[in-house]
Amino acid sequence: MKQVKYIAAVLFLTQISFGQKKDDNIGTEVVNVVKPYTPTISDAFKVKETPTLDDEDTQKKENIKYNIFSFPVASTFAPSKGKAANVDKSPEEKIYSNYLTLAAGNYGTANIELFVTENVSNTDYFGGMLRHSSSQGGIDDVVLDDKFMNTALDLTYGSRTKTMTWNADLGYKHQIYNWYGFYPGTLNEATISTIDEQQTYHTLYVGGRLGLSSVLKESSIKFSRFWDAYGSAENRFVAKPSLEFDIVEQKIKADFILDYISGSFENDINGNAGYKYGFANVGFQPSIRIQKDDLTINAGVGFFYSAAQEQGESKFFIYPQITGSYRVVGDLMIFYAGIEGGLKQNSYHDFVQENFFVSPTLGVAPTDQKYDVYAGLKGKLSNSVSYNIRGSYVNEDNRAFFKSNGYEELIGTEGYQYGNSFNVVYDQLKTISFFGELKADFTKNVTFGINGTFSSYSTDVESEAWNLPSLKVGANLDVNITSKWFAGTNLFFVGERKDFAHFASLTQPVFDKEVTLDSYFDLNAHVGYKHSERLTFFLKGNNLANQDYQRWLNYPVQGLQVLGGASYKFDF
Repeated sequence: MKQVKYIAAVLFLTQISFGQKKDDNIGTEVVNVVKPYTPTISDAFKVKETPTLDDEDTQKKENIKYNIFSFPVASTFAPSKGKAANVDKSPEEKIYSNYLTLAAGNYGTANIELFVTENVSNTDYFGGMLRHSSSQGGIDDVVLDDKFMNTALDLTYGSRTKTMTWNADLGYKHQIYNWYGFYPGTLNEATISTIDEQQTYHTLYVGGRLGLSSVLKESSIKFSRFWDAYGSAENRFVAKPSLEFDIVEQKIKADFILDYISGSFENDINGNAGYKYGFANVGFQPSIRIQKDDLTINAGVGFFYSAAQEQGESKFFIYPQITGSYRVVGDLMIFYAGIEGGLKQNSYHDFVQENFFVSPTLGVAPTDQKYDVYAGLKGKLSNSVSYNIRGSYVNEDNRAFFKSNGYEELIGTEGYQYGNSFNVVYDQLKTISFFGELKADFTKNVTFGINGTFSSYSTDVESEAWNLPSLKVGANLDVNITSKWFAGTNLFFVGERKDFAHFASLTQPVFDKEVTLDSYFDLNAHVGYKHSERLTFFLKGNNLANQDYQRWLNYPVQGLQVLGGASYKFDF
C-alpha cells in the first residue's frame, strides 16, 4: 500500500507541474452539466505477491537450524471422564439346564418329558432325555383296541475343547401300536374277537460323533438294532467320516459313507416261510466349493457301490451333486439351482416310523435317486418378510410306496392279516413339484408362516403313486400377547391320496378297486402362561375342527383333543 500511495503522489505532483505555466491566460467559461457525475475507478495494476528481483547483490538464503528447548510444565487440569448414557433394556431371562413337562388330556392322553444336563468338568458334560406319550384310545366306531404308547430314553456324554469335540450316545425306544383299521362291515363279531391286533417295537442304539479342528472336520458312527413282537429283527451300522481342507483358496470336501444293513422276517404276508435281506453300501462324495463375488458353486460327484448280501443285485452308481447360488439383488433376491442324486438305504425301522401299521413282512431294498433337478428364488421382500419358491423334477428308481395288504380269508389269522396292515411296493417314480413359502416377523412378538407343495407323479408299473398326496399346505401363527401370555396356531391341509382295496371272503362279495382317500385339514392351537421364570402352564388343542379323516386307508384319527399341563425349569 505504501508503494501505491507513492505512485499516486508522483502523478499528482506531475499534473500540477504541467498545469502551472506563467504565460497562459486562463479565461472564464460557462460549463453546463447535463447529467450527474458518475465516478469510476480504473483497473489498478496488482503488485505480485512474490516480485522478481533483478538485484545482482541478492544473497542466497541461509539454512537456519532451530533447536527447541523443552521442559515440563506443571498443570493441575484434570478432564472429567465421559459417562455412557443409560439404555433401557429388558432383563435377561435366566437359562436353566433342566426341565420337566407333564400333561394330560382326553382319550386318556399322557405326555411326559424330562431333560437333564450337567457339566462334569470345564470341558465334559452329561445329558439325558426321557420322553413318553400315550393314549388309551376311544375313536368313534372303532371296535379293535386303538391305544398306543411311545417311550424313549436317550443318554449322551461329551467333551468340547478348542481343538476337538466328541460325544457318545446310548438310547432305547419302546413303542406299542395296534392294527385297529379294517374294512367296515366285512368281519363278524366272532372273527373280530379272535384278532390279536397289538404290535410292539423295540430300538436299541449306540453311537458317537467326533469333530477336529484339523482336516477331519466331523465324523459320526451309529449301530442300531430294531426288533418287534413277531420275530422280525434288523441290524444297521452307519459310519460317515468327512474331510475338509483348502487348496489354492478353494474349499475341498470329501464325504465317505458306509451303510450296512441286515434283517429278517419270520413270515411273508401269505404266511409262507420268512426271508432275509442285507446290503452293504459304500459311498465316496468329493466336492469343491468355488466362491467369487456373488456367485457360489459346489461342484461334486457321488460314487456308490451297493453289495447285496442276501437278495437282489450288486450295483455301482454315479450321481451328479452340483449346487449353486447367485445373489441377484443382495439378500433381496437369490437365485439357486442344482442337480443332485444319491443312494438311499431304506429300512424296516424307517418304514415303521413313517407308518406304524405296516406288517412285519416287508421287502427292504435301497432307492436309487438318479437325480433331482431344481431351481428357485429366495430372499426378502422387506426386513421382516422372506420368501422361497422352487420347482423341481425328481427321477427315482425302486421308490417305496405304502399299499394296503388287503384281506384273504384263507391265508392266515395273524393280527395283521385282516386287511388292517400295509405292505411296501417298489416302482420307478418321476415327480414334478412346485414349492412356495412365505415367512413374516411382523413384530418381535408376532410371527407368521405359510407354505405349500404341489406335486404331479408318474409311475412305471403301479397304476398310482400310492398314498402320496398331490397337494400339501401348512400355516402357522405365533403371538406373544404380553410378557406372561403367549399363543399360537397351526393349520395343515393334505390333498387326496390313492390306495388299493382288496377283500376276498367265502361269505362276502369279493372286490378289488382303487380307493380315493378324501383330503383333510387339521387345525391345532395352544396358549400358555409364564407364571415365573421356572414355571409355565399351557393348554393345547388338536383337530379343533373335529374332522373325522383317515390318514391311512380304514384308519380314522382321534377327534377333538385337549391337552393341559405345565413345564418346570430347574438347576441342580
